Amino acid sequence: MGPHPAVAAIRLAVRRVLHDVLNEFAERTDHNDHIAHTERASRPEFAEAGTGRCGAALADRPALPERPETPLVLVACSGGADSMALASALAFEARKLAVRAGGITVDHNLQDGSAVRAAEVVARLRDMHLDPVEAVAVHVGSEGGPEAAARDARYAALDAAAERHGAAAVLLGHTRDDQAETVLLGLARGSGIRSLSGMAAASGPAGRYRRPFLQLDRQTARKACLVQSLPVWDDPHNIDPAYTRSRLRHEGLPALEKALGKGVVGALARTAQLSRDDADALDTWAAEADSAVRDDAGQLECAKLYALPPAVRRRVLRRAAVEAGAPAGSLFARHIEEVDRLITGWRGQQAINLPGRVEARRQGGRLVIRQS
Repeated sequence: MGPHPAVAAIRLAVRRVLHDVLNEFAERTDHNDHIAHTERASRPEFAEAGTGRCGAALADRPALPERPETPLVLVACSGGADSMALASALAFEARKLAVRAGGITVDHNLQDGSAVRAAEVVARLRDMHLDPVEAVAVHVGSEGGPEAAARDARYAALDAAAERHGAAAVLLGHTRDDQAETVLLGLARGSGIRSLSGMAAASGPAGRYRRPFLQLDRQTARKACLVQSLPVWDDPHNIDPAYTRSRLRHEGLPALEKALGKGVVGALARTAQLSRDDADALDTWAAEADSAVRDDAGQLECAKLYALPPAVRRRVLRRAAVEAGAPAGSLFARHIEEVDRLITGWRGQQAINLPGRVEARRQGGRLVIRQS
Protein backbone atom coordinates (compact mmCIF):
# COMPACT_ATOMS: atom_id res chain seq x y z
CA MET A 1 0.00 0.00 0.00
CA GLY A 2 1.40 3.37 -1.03
CA PRO A 3 1.51 6.61 0.93
CA HIS A 4 -1.54 8.75 1.54
CA PRO A 5 -2.47 10.79 -1.59
CA ALA A 6 -1.53 14.05 0.14
CA VAL A 7 1.90 12.68 1.08
CA ALA A 8 2.40 11.28 -2.42
CA ALA A 9 1.51 14.68 -3.92
CA ILE A 10 4.00 16.66 -1.84
CA ARG A 11 6.75 14.12 -2.45
CA LEU A 12 6.19 14.16 -6.19
CA ALA A 13 6.31 17.96 -6.25
CA VAL A 14 9.61 17.98 -4.36
CA ARG A 15 11.05 15.14 -6.44
CA ARG A 16 10.51 17.13 -9.63
CA VAL A 17 12.31 20.15 -8.20
CA LEU A 18 15.21 18.04 -6.93
CA HIS A 19 15.65 16.51 -10.37
CA ASP A 20 15.83 20.04 -11.81
CA VAL A 21 18.43 21.00 -9.20
CA LEU A 22 20.50 17.90 -9.94
CA ASN A 23 20.43 18.52 -13.70
CA GLU A 24 21.46 22.15 -13.24
CA PHE A 25 24.20 21.16 -10.78
CA ALA A 26 25.58 18.63 -13.27
CA GLU A 27 25.57 21.21 -16.06
CA ARG A 28 27.38 23.79 -13.92
CA THR A 29 29.90 21.21 -12.77
CA ASP A 30 30.64 20.11 -16.33
CA HIS A 31 30.97 23.73 -17.43
CA ASN A 32 33.32 24.60 -14.57
CA ASP A 33 35.40 21.47 -15.17
CA HIS A 34 35.74 22.42 -18.83
CA ILE A 35 36.89 25.94 -17.92
CA ALA A 36 39.36 24.58 -15.36
CA HIS A 37 40.72 22.09 -17.89
CA THR A 38 41.12 24.82 -20.52
CA GLU A 39 42.91 27.16 -18.11
CA ARG A 40 45.12 24.33 -16.87
CA ALA A 41 46.14 23.35 -20.39
CA SER A 42 46.99 26.96 -21.27
CA ARG A 43 49.44 27.42 -18.38
CA PRO A 44 53.09 26.97 -19.37
CA GLU A 45 53.90 24.68 -16.49
CA PHE A 46 51.39 22.18 -17.84
CA ALA A 47 52.70 22.31 -21.39
CA GLU A 48 54.84 19.25 -20.78
CA ALA A 49 53.93 16.39 -18.54
CA GLY A 50 56.46 14.49 -16.54
CA THR A 51 59.12 15.28 -14.02
CA GLY A 52 62.13 17.56 -13.92
CA ARG A 53 61.96 21.18 -12.98
CA CYS A 54 58.39 21.58 -14.25
CA GLY A 55 57.25 18.45 -12.40
CA ALA A 56 58.84 19.69 -9.21
CA ALA A 57 57.13 23.04 -9.61
CA LEU A 58 53.79 21.32 -10.00
CA ALA A 59 54.40 19.23 -6.92
CA ASP A 60 54.92 22.43 -4.93
CA ARG A 61 51.68 24.02 -6.12
CA PRO A 62 48.74 23.90 -3.70
CA ALA A 63 46.03 21.45 -4.60
CA LEU A 64 42.89 22.84 -6.17
CA PRO A 65 39.93 23.02 -3.75
CA GLU A 66 37.65 20.05 -3.89
CA ARG A 67 34.18 20.69 -5.23
CA PRO A 68 31.12 19.06 -3.64
CA GLU A 69 30.02 15.88 -5.38
CA THR A 70 26.38 16.40 -4.47
CA PRO A 71 24.33 19.61 -4.22
CA LEU A 72 22.97 20.86 -0.92
CA VAL A 73 19.29 21.82 -0.83
CA LEU A 74 17.94 23.75 2.16
CA VAL A 75 14.33 24.04 3.24
CA ALA A 76 13.14 27.28 4.81
CA CYS A 77 10.91 26.08 7.64
CA SER A 78 8.81 28.21 9.97
CA GLY A 79 7.22 25.22 11.69
CA GLY A 80 3.88 25.82 9.95
CA ALA A 81 2.03 23.11 8.04
CA ASP A 82 3.25 24.15 4.58
CA SER A 83 6.95 24.25 5.45
CA MET A 84 6.83 21.17 7.71
CA ALA A 85 5.23 19.19 4.88
CA LEU A 86 7.93 20.50 2.58
CA ALA A 87 10.70 19.52 5.02
CA SER A 88 9.32 16.00 5.38
CA ALA A 89 9.13 15.54 1.61
CA LEU A 90 12.66 16.86 1.14
CA ALA A 91 14.00 14.52 3.82
CA PHE A 92 12.30 11.55 2.17
CA GLU A 93 13.27 12.31 -1.42
CA ALA A 94 16.85 13.37 -0.67
CA ARG A 95 17.61 9.90 0.70
CA LYS A 96 16.72 8.45 -2.71
CA LEU A 97 18.71 10.94 -4.75
CA ALA A 98 22.25 12.30 -4.78
CA VAL A 99 21.19 15.34 -2.77
CA ARG A 100 22.20 16.61 0.65
CA ALA A 101 19.30 18.13 2.58
CA GLY A 102 19.38 20.76 5.31
CA GLY A 103 17.06 23.26 6.93
CA ILE A 104 16.93 26.88 8.05
CA THR A 105 14.39 28.54 10.33
CA VAL A 106 14.28 32.31 10.72
CA ASP A 107 13.41 33.82 14.10
CA HIS A 108 11.89 37.25 13.42
CA ASN A 109 11.84 38.17 17.13
CA LEU A 110 8.33 39.56 16.71
CA GLN A 111 6.56 37.41 19.32
CA ASP A 112 7.24 36.28 22.85
CA GLY A 113 8.89 32.89 22.91
CA SER A 114 10.03 33.05 19.29
CA ALA A 115 13.51 31.77 20.15
CA VAL A 116 12.00 28.74 21.89
CA ARG A 117 9.83 27.96 18.87
CA ALA A 118 12.84 28.32 16.57
CA ALA A 119 14.74 25.81 18.71
CA GLU A 120 11.79 23.42 18.49
CA VAL A 121 11.77 23.68 14.69
CA VAL A 122 15.50 22.97 14.62
CA ALA A 123 14.95 19.85 16.75
CA ARG A 124 12.19 18.63 14.42
CA LEU A 125 14.34 19.14 11.35
CA ARG A 126 17.20 17.24 12.96
CA ASP A 127 14.78 14.43 13.81
CA MET A 128 14.19 14.19 10.06
CA HIS A 129 17.99 13.70 9.68
CA LEU A 130 18.47 17.00 7.85
CA ASP A 131 21.97 18.43 8.03
CA PRO A 132 23.01 21.22 8.30
CA VAL A 133 20.19 22.73 10.35
CA GLU A 134 20.24 26.13 12.04
CA ALA A 135 18.07 28.91 13.43
CA VAL A 136 18.89 32.46 12.36
CA ALA A 137 17.64 35.43 14.39
CA VAL A 138 16.95 38.67 12.50
CA HIS A 139 15.96 42.23 13.30
CA VAL A 140 12.83 43.38 11.46
CA GLY A 141 12.77 47.05 10.60
CA SER A 142 9.80 49.19 9.62
CA GLU A 143 10.47 50.25 6.03
CA GLY A 144 7.61 49.35 3.72
CA GLY A 145 5.32 48.21 6.53
CA PRO A 146 5.56 45.23 8.91
CA GLU A 147 4.88 42.51 6.35
CA ALA A 148 7.36 43.83 3.79
CA ALA A 149 10.00 44.49 6.45
CA ALA A 150 9.68 40.94 7.82
CA ARG A 151 9.92 39.51 4.31
CA ASP A 152 13.04 41.56 3.53
CA ALA A 153 14.73 40.45 6.76
CA ARG A 154 13.79 36.82 6.13
CA TYR A 155 15.15 36.71 2.58
CA ALA A 156 18.34 38.46 3.62
CA ALA A 157 18.87 35.77 6.26
CA LEU A 158 18.11 32.97 3.80
CA ASP A 159 20.47 34.47 1.22
CA ALA A 160 23.24 34.63 3.80
CA ALA A 161 22.58 31.05 4.92
CA ALA A 162 22.61 29.77 1.35
CA GLU A 163 25.94 31.49 0.70
CA ARG A 164 27.39 30.29 4.01
CA HIS A 165 26.52 26.65 3.35
CA GLY A 166 27.04 26.71 -0.41
CA ALA A 167 23.44 25.64 -1.07
CA ALA A 168 22.34 24.99 -4.63
CA ALA A 169 18.71 25.79 -3.79
CA VAL A 170 16.39 26.86 -0.99
CA LEU A 171 12.89 25.39 -0.97
CA LEU A 172 9.96 27.57 0.08
CA GLY A 173 6.53 26.27 1.10
CA HIS A 174 4.29 28.70 -0.80
CA THR A 175 1.12 27.00 -1.99
CA ARG A 176 -1.50 27.69 -4.64
CA ASP A 177 -3.51 29.55 -1.99
CA ASP A 178 -0.54 31.83 -1.31
CA GLN A 179 -0.27 32.44 -5.04
CA ALA A 180 -3.94 33.43 -5.26
CA GLU A 181 -3.52 35.86 -2.38
CA THR A 182 -0.45 37.38 -4.02
CA VAL A 183 -2.34 37.94 -7.28
CA LEU A 184 -5.19 39.69 -5.47
CA LEU A 185 -2.75 41.89 -3.54
CA GLY A 186 -1.09 42.85 -6.83
CA LEU A 187 -4.48 43.61 -8.36
CA ALA A 188 -5.37 45.85 -5.41
CA ARG A 189 -2.12 47.79 -5.81
CA GLY A 190 -2.77 48.35 -9.50
CA SER A 191 0.87 47.60 -10.24
CA GLY A 192 0.41 45.98 -13.63
CA ILE A 193 0.81 42.57 -15.15
CA ARG A 194 4.06 41.73 -13.35
CA SER A 195 2.29 41.98 -9.99
CA LEU A 196 -0.50 39.77 -11.31
CA SER A 197 2.08 37.14 -12.21
CA GLY A 198 2.51 36.35 -8.53
CA MET A 199 5.41 34.23 -7.33
CA ALA A 200 7.70 32.39 -9.73
CA ALA A 201 8.43 28.70 -9.33
CA ALA A 202 12.11 29.70 -9.32
CA SER A 203 13.44 33.11 -8.32
CA GLY A 204 16.35 34.86 -6.68
CA PRO A 205 20.04 34.74 -7.61
CA ALA A 206 20.57 31.97 -10.18
CA GLY A 207 17.09 30.62 -9.41
CA ARG A 208 18.06 29.91 -5.80
CA TYR A 209 14.53 29.90 -4.42
CA ARG A 210 12.25 27.05 -5.51
CA ARG A 211 8.54 26.74 -4.76
CA PRO A 212 7.46 23.12 -5.31
CA PHE A 213 3.93 23.58 -3.91
CA LEU A 214 2.57 26.32 -6.19
CA GLN A 215 0.28 23.77 -7.84
CA LEU A 216 -0.88 22.28 -4.51
CA ASP A 217 -3.45 23.75 -2.16
CA ARG A 218 -2.87 24.54 1.48
CA GLN A 219 -5.13 21.72 2.66
CA THR A 220 -2.98 19.12 0.91
CA ALA A 221 0.08 20.24 2.87
CA ARG A 222 -1.85 20.28 6.15
CA LYS A 223 -3.30 16.82 5.46
CA ALA A 224 0.19 15.50 4.73
CA CYS A 225 1.34 16.72 8.14
CA LEU A 226 -1.69 15.18 9.83
CA VAL A 227 -1.28 11.69 8.38
CA GLN A 228 2.47 11.72 9.14
CA SER A 229 1.85 12.95 12.71
CA LEU A 230 4.04 15.99 12.12
CA PRO A 231 3.53 18.70 14.76
CA VAL A 232 2.84 22.11 13.26
CA TRP A 233 2.77 25.65 14.62
CA ASP A 234 0.00 28.02 13.53
CA ASP A 235 1.42 31.54 13.52
CA PRO A 236 -1.07 33.87 15.22
CA HIS A 237 -0.06 36.58 12.75
CA ASN A 238 -1.78 34.53 10.06
CA ILE A 239 -5.16 35.21 11.67
CA ASP A 240 -4.44 38.73 12.90
CA PRO A 241 -6.70 41.19 11.03
CA ALA A 242 -4.03 43.87 11.44
CA TYR A 243 -2.20 42.25 8.52
CA THR A 244 -3.48 42.73 4.98
CA ARG A 245 -2.77 39.18 3.85
CA SER A 246 -4.54 37.79 6.89
CA ARG A 247 -7.68 39.81 6.13
CA LEU A 248 -7.55 38.69 2.52
CA ARG A 249 -7.14 35.05 3.52
CA HIS A 250 -9.94 34.94 6.07
CA GLU A 251 -12.35 37.53 4.69
CA GLY A 252 -11.56 38.46 1.09
CA LEU A 253 -11.12 35.07 -0.55
CA PRO A 254 -14.06 33.43 1.27
CA ALA A 255 -16.27 36.34 0.14
CA LEU A 256 -15.12 35.88 -3.46
CA GLU A 257 -15.81 32.16 -3.33
CA LYS A 258 -19.25 32.82 -1.85
CA ALA A 259 -20.06 35.27 -4.65
CA LEU A 260 -18.39 33.47 -7.55
CA GLY A 261 -18.36 29.86 -6.45
CA LYS A 262 -15.54 27.44 -5.78
CA GLY A 263 -12.51 27.49 -8.02
CA VAL A 264 -11.48 31.10 -7.45
CA VAL A 265 -8.11 30.08 -5.99
CA GLY A 266 -7.31 27.86 -8.95
CA ALA A 267 -8.41 30.53 -11.43
CA LEU A 268 -6.21 33.13 -9.78
CA ALA A 269 -3.24 30.75 -9.84
CA ARG A 270 -3.80 30.19 -13.58
CA THR A 271 -4.00 33.95 -14.04
CA ALA A 272 -0.61 34.23 -12.36
CA GLN A 273 0.99 31.82 -14.81
CA LEU A 274 -0.58 33.44 -17.88
CA SER A 275 0.42 36.89 -16.64
CA ARG A 276 3.97 35.70 -15.99
CA ASP A 277 4.29 34.37 -19.53
CA ASP A 278 3.07 37.67 -20.95
CA ALA A 279 5.26 39.74 -18.63
CA ASP A 280 8.35 37.68 -19.51
CA ALA A 281 7.70 38.21 -23.22
CA LEU A 282 7.28 41.97 -22.75
CA ASP A 283 10.44 42.15 -20.62
CA THR A 284 12.37 40.41 -23.40
CA TRP A 285 10.97 42.86 -25.96
CA ALA A 286 11.91 45.81 -23.74
CA ALA A 287 15.45 44.52 -23.26
CA GLU A 288 15.88 44.29 -27.02
CA ALA A 289 14.33 47.72 -27.59
CA ASP A 290 16.52 49.43 -25.01
CA SER A 291 19.56 49.84 -27.23
CA ALA A 292 17.45 50.91 -30.22
CA VAL A 293 16.04 53.97 -28.42
CA ARG A 294 19.42 55.37 -27.36
CA ASP A 295 21.71 57.75 -29.22
CA ASP A 296 25.43 57.23 -29.74
CA ALA A 297 26.13 58.60 -26.27
CA GLY A 298 23.72 56.14 -24.68
CA GLN A 299 21.03 58.73 -23.89
CA LEU A 300 17.36 57.80 -24.25
CA GLU A 301 15.74 59.57 -27.22
CA CYS A 302 12.21 60.76 -26.47
CA ALA A 303 10.96 60.46 -30.07
CA LYS A 304 12.04 56.83 -30.28
CA LEU A 305 10.58 56.07 -26.87
CA TYR A 306 7.27 57.62 -27.95
CA ALA A 307 7.10 55.22 -30.90
CA LEU A 308 7.23 52.14 -28.67
CA PRO A 309 4.05 50.42 -27.45
CA PRO A 310 3.24 51.78 -23.95
CA ALA A 311 3.83 48.43 -22.19
CA VAL A 312 7.29 48.15 -23.74
CA ARG A 313 8.18 51.83 -23.23
CA ARG A 314 7.34 51.72 -19.53
CA ARG A 315 9.53 48.68 -19.08
CA VAL A 316 12.42 50.48 -20.74
CA LEU A 317 11.87 53.42 -18.39
CA ARG A 318 11.75 51.17 -15.35
CA ARG A 319 14.97 49.42 -16.39
CA ALA A 320 16.67 52.80 -16.80
CA ALA A 321 15.48 53.99 -13.38
CA VAL A 322 16.72 50.84 -11.64
CA GLU A 323 20.06 51.07 -13.43
CA ALA A 324 20.35 54.67 -12.22
CA GLY A 325 19.98 53.54 -8.61
CA ALA A 326 16.24 53.46 -7.85
CA PRO A 327 15.45 50.46 -5.59
CA ALA A 328 13.29 48.06 -7.60
CA GLY A 329 11.12 47.24 -4.59
CA SER A 330 10.27 50.90 -4.02
CA LEU A 331 9.62 51.78 -7.67
CA PHE A 332 5.88 51.62 -8.25
CA ALA A 333 3.65 51.99 -11.28
CA ARG A 334 2.74 55.57 -10.33
CA HIS A 335 6.43 56.53 -10.51
CA ILE A 336 6.84 55.11 -14.01
CA GLU A 337 3.59 56.73 -15.15
CA GLU A 338 4.94 60.13 -14.13
CA VAL A 339 8.17 59.53 -16.01
CA ASP A 340 6.17 58.30 -19.00
CA ARG A 341 4.35 61.65 -19.12
CA LEU A 342 7.70 63.29 -19.88
CA ILE A 343 7.47 61.36 -23.15
CA THR A 344 3.76 61.31 -23.94
CA GLY A 345 2.49 64.50 -22.25
CA TRP A 346 5.41 66.90 -22.40
CA ARG A 347 4.42 70.43 -21.32
CA GLY A 348 7.74 71.62 -19.93
CA GLN A 349 7.21 70.02 -16.52
CA GLN A 350 9.95 69.78 -13.92
CA ALA A 351 12.06 66.72 -13.13
CA ILE A 352 10.33 63.69 -11.61
CA ASN A 353 11.77 62.55 -8.27
CA LEU A 354 12.07 58.77 -7.89
CA PRO A 355 13.09 56.55 -4.94
CA GLY A 356 16.82 56.29 -4.28
CA ARG A 357 17.39 60.02 -4.97
CA VAL A 358 16.98 59.36 -8.67
CA GLU A 359 15.44 61.99 -10.91
CA ALA A 360 14.11 61.84 -14.46
CA ARG A 361 14.32 64.98 -16.58
CA ARG A 362 13.65 65.79 -20.24
CA GLN A 363 16.44 67.82 -21.84
CA GLY A 364 16.85 68.62 -25.51
CA GLY A 365 14.78 65.71 -26.75
CA ARG A 366 16.56 63.29 -24.45
CA LEU A 367 15.32 61.65 -21.26
CA VAL A 368 17.99 61.86 -18.57
CA ILE A 369 17.59 59.53 -15.58
CA ARG A 370 20.27 59.84 -12.93
CA GLN A 371 20.89 60.20 -9.22
CA SER A 372 20.62 63.77 -8.00
